[in-house]
Amino acid sequence: MVYSLDFVVRDYECDLQGIVNNANYQHYYEHTRHQFLLENNISFAKLHEENIDFVVARATMSFKRPLKSGDKFVSELSFVQEGIKYIFYQKIYSLPDRKLCNSAQFDCVCLCNGKLSTCDLLTDFVKKFSEK
Repeated sequence: MVYSLDFVVRDYECDLQGIVNNANYQHYYEHTRHQFLLENNISFAKLHEENIDFVVARATMSFKRPLKSGDKFVSELSFVQEGIKYIFYQKIYSLPDRKLCNSAQFDCVCLCNGKLSTCDLLTDFVKKFSEK
């Protein structure tokens, strides 16, 4: 794990069954990725202004244990680069017991001036964390 972010489930994130709707897990994961990058001075808005769009190409999730309104949880991530893909491995654990609720993999790519490419800034960023 390289980064973690704490959350609390809000009422409106739950469905009629009283558990977090599946789509909200993608929101939690995306917010975690964005905060991680922002805290390391990488801004999606700034990248876009430079004609670099960092986008999700594939998402897979496994649901293990549901979260309910008011539950506290932590969203964690690690990441690697494989060729032109930047792969984020993410997990959500309930708090305080740290039981696994969900795991996911997000394969992200860069579009530079509309063309699939690597991004030097992100490649250097991945290297920085892999050297730790």
